[in-house]
Amino acid sequence: MYKFLDKAFSIIIKLLTLFSLLLLGFVIIFIFKESFVFFREVSVFKFITGRTWNPLSSPDKLSILNLILGTLYVSFVAIVIALPIGVGSALLLSGYVSGRRRVIIRGIIDILGGIPSVVYGFIGLLVLVKFFEVKFDFPTGESVLAGGILLSLMVLPYIISTCDETMEKIYENHLPSSQALGVSKNYFIRKVVLPESKKGIIASTVLALGRAMGETMAVMMVVGNAPMTPKLLGKAQTIPSLIALEMGMAEVGSLHYHALFAAGFVLMAMLLVINTVLYYVKKNINL
Repeated sequence: MYKFLDKAFSIIIKLLTLFSLLLLGFVIIFIFKESFVFFREVSVFKFITGRTWNPLSSPDKLSILNLILGTLYVSFVAIVIALPIGVGSALLLSGYVSGRRRVIIRGIIDILGGIPSVVYGFIGLLVLVKFFEVKFDFPTGESVLAGGILLSLMVLPYIISTCDETMEKIYENHLPSSQALGVSKNYFIRKVVLPESKKGIIASTVLALGRAMGETMAVMMVVGNAPMTPKLLGKAQTIPSLIALEMGMAEVGSLHYHALFAAGFVLMAMLLVINTVLYYVKKNINL
């Protein structure tokens, strides 16, 4: 009986895994199919290197280099802000906080990760953007910096959770040896736990970067949505916000419609390339 249940469970798991892979494959095929119509009119190279996005003009005016740069800029600003805070918080949780306090803090972090992005967007629009306008006398607070700060808050729970799981295991495995040698906790965490957590930190970076590059609503509400060359204190637009803003008004079957699918395909390709590079970096790290 138990052997039958084990075999049935194994088959179900394999079928669910296959279903997930097929679902991902169908999504990629569908987006590529819709994008291919556009790429027959405009070359891929021209699409990703041109700086003009004007759906009302000729096809050669549909290009997304500024949008690619805006997406990367906002995402990397978010990672630069969130990664040190997230790693530091994970070290605190794994090495210095235990018991009930740890459970409460982890619960709060999980709640932060579950807040809808539109709520973050409203907070960013009403607090962050207004703060820049009033305190720093900016013409407009909508900027790459505002988007990066807001995104850093959104990806922080993912970084903390992933790093904390890795660091907690390393801490528990090496703590008896550290205590036997009489090593101080600060030295142990700094010289043992943190260096051996490199793979976990890279994994959290991959997860957070994918979350940041794919975010739509919150970023759309604070970056200004202007398809121009992005600057830290200037407006910009990301690929997800472009698709969300214009897909509803694009005529189905038009070149504009297929160009939006092409932009989504480029975004998927960017995420695939970045994740592949970070995967090989993680794989080749010597612990």
